[in-house]
Order: sequence, then C-alpha cells, then structure tokens
Amino acid sequence: MTTNFFNPVTTQTWTNGRHQVRCVKVIQETQDVRTFCFMAEQPVLFFFKPGQFVTLELEIDNQPIMRSYTISSSPSIPYSFSITVKQVPGGKVSNWLHANLKVGDELVVHGPVGNFNSIDFPAEKVLFLSGGVGITPLMSMTRWLFDTNAAVDVEFIHSARAPRDVIYHRELVHMFSRIPEFKLHIICENKEDIGEAWAGYRGYLTQPLFELIVPDFMEREIFCCGPTPYMNAIKNILRANNFNMDHYHEESFGATPVEVREDVLELAEQAEVDAENVDTSDLFSIEFASSGKSVRIQPGETVHAAAAKLGLHIPKACGMGICGTCRVELKSGEVEMEHNGGITDEDAEEGYILSCCSRPKGDLIVDF
Repeated sequence: MTTNFFNPVTTQTWTNGRHQVRCVKVIQETQDVRTFCFMAEQPVLFFFKPGQFVTLELEIDNQPIMRSYTISSSPSIPYSFSITVKQVPGGKVSNWLHANLKVGDELVVHGPVGNFNSIDFPAEKVLFLSGGVGITPLMSMTRWLFDTNAAVDVEFIHSARAPRDVIYHRELVHMFSRIPEFKLHIICENKEDIGEAWAGYRGYLTQPLFELIVPDFMEREIFCCGPTPYMNAIKNILRANNFNMDHYHEESFGATPVEVREDVLELAEQAEVDAENVDTSDLFSIEFASSGKSVRIQPGETVHAAAAKLGLHIPKACGMGICGTCRVELKSGEVEMEHNGGITDEDAEEGYILSCCSRPKGDLIVDF
C-alpha cells in the first residue's frame, strides 16, 4: 500500500483585482530603501508582466490611503512578489511603511496593472535607463531575463547619488558577471564617501557619456524610469538624435498632479453652473447593482463621481486611469473610457471599466 505523505495544493493564478497578502520578509537595501516581500495564505502564482505595479490599500492616521509601487521581483519566482520603497522626507506612505510594516502584517493590494513592461515590447537589443529608486521596474525586467536565460542583448545604465545609494548593487554585479550579453554601467553623481572608493562613472548621464557607454543606442528598445527631470533629460538626448520614440517607454505614475486636481475643481464648479440649465431628459441613470442604489447624472460625469453622489466609496488612487484601483464590472450599458494603462485589454473585453475615467454613453448598471 502506498501512503501519500504530501498534502494536495490548490494553486490560484494572480489576476487584476483586490487581494489580501502577508508580509514575509523585509530587506534593507540601502540606508533609506527597503524591499517588502509578500505572499498569500493560500498559494497563489503571482504572475505579472515585468515592469507592472500594484496599489497598496492602507489606513494611516485613521484615513484610507492608496499608493502605487512597482513590483521589483520577477514572475520567475512565482509564489511571492516584492516592492522596493525609498523613504522620502515628508512622504506620508513611505515613512509609514518603513516605520510600521513588519513580517507577519497583512494588507490589501490591487493589481497587477501597467503598460510599462518588457513582455509587450519584445526586442533582441534593449537599453534600461534608471535613476534612483526608478530602478525597480527595470530590476524586475532584468531578473526575468536572467532567470529565463533570454537571448537578449542588455545594456543597463543606472544613475545614483553615491556608491552607497546603488540599490541591488551586489545582485546586479552578480547577474551581469555571468552573462556576456548583459552589460552594467553605474553612474554616481557625488564623489565617494569617506572610506568608500568608486572607480566608475561620475556626474550625470550627458549625451557624450551616453554615446560613449552605448554607441548603438539608436538600435535598441529603450525602457526608462526615474525622477521626472531625469526622464526629461533622457528624452531630450534621444530627440536630439532623431530617435524613433515609438521604441521609447517610460514609467510614470503617482499621486494626482496639482494641475490635474485644479482642472477637476474647475470642472466641478462649471458642472454646478451647468446643472441649473440642464434638461433632465439628457440625464443618464447609473445603477449600482450590489448596493441597490441609483442616481441620475449629466453627460460627461464619471462613474466614480456618480458613486460618490450616493455615498459609495469606490477605491481610487491616481484618478487618471493609471493605477487600476477603481476597476468595477459593467453589467449593462456602454461607456467612453480614456485610461492611461490601468486596465488590460482582456479585462476591458470581459466588461471591466475604470470608474475614474469612464463616462456613460447612456444608462448603466454597475456591479458595486
């Protein structure tokens, strides 16, 4: 008689949505950067496209808050995923995570989402450009290429303040020492600290240095992530050389910019004026099936705004169709959705919409 000593494992595959996870490891990468590793209680295959991100659903000072972070790990390690967070002076969420999130803590994440990834833009020759903590999505891509033995020619240029601020330094050196087609270049802005030597590039990534390090950059698919001034400088160099920007991809998400918030306020004020003159026959009915509530709104208003009028809180982080947090299922009707990569084509085909950037074309029934 054969005895089975192994318990059967029911494994689920990660899909975009709301998930509860548990922190299983905290790694101090540099003096102000930590990596937080997560798993699910029931085994989940955390497959995603390298470069995509998740949105954390947190409660800080008794207030709900959402914040998006790139996944820094690779889907080649499938039963967990990681985010890497830099502690920013005055940063509400980053400081809270560094001070409070510990092994064993549980939290809710939304995702994965994002158009910035290496799967959708395959190429035989790539150039990764990162500044500071912007290295995280490119590290995910590099780990994926390394673990899958991909036949890809990789040039990786990373810019940091000082040698001690180079995130993942030892792992990068290890990976790039084992594959001849992988070439690593690190540029440090400042001179070395006392007792810390640095024989690599110094200063900033200027055009002469750019051409020296990667003379064939015009032939490569380029992925870039870093502070806005850094990415703007890169784009200026590329445009000055008539680079085909269809082969340039950058990561950009975060809190809603001030100018966007101001635009929203102006639209809200204008809506109050227009409401006095609107013909009620032009209003659309928005029904939220799970809540049993409905409301009539003007053309041009979003599904998220309709929910807010009823006191329904659809989670939202960016407000610009980037993070994917406000995804809901559309049961009936049609919308005009102008998003910025926060939802996949597959999800849209299955009837999901991002409520923050979806405007009804007629009456709707939403599953919320």
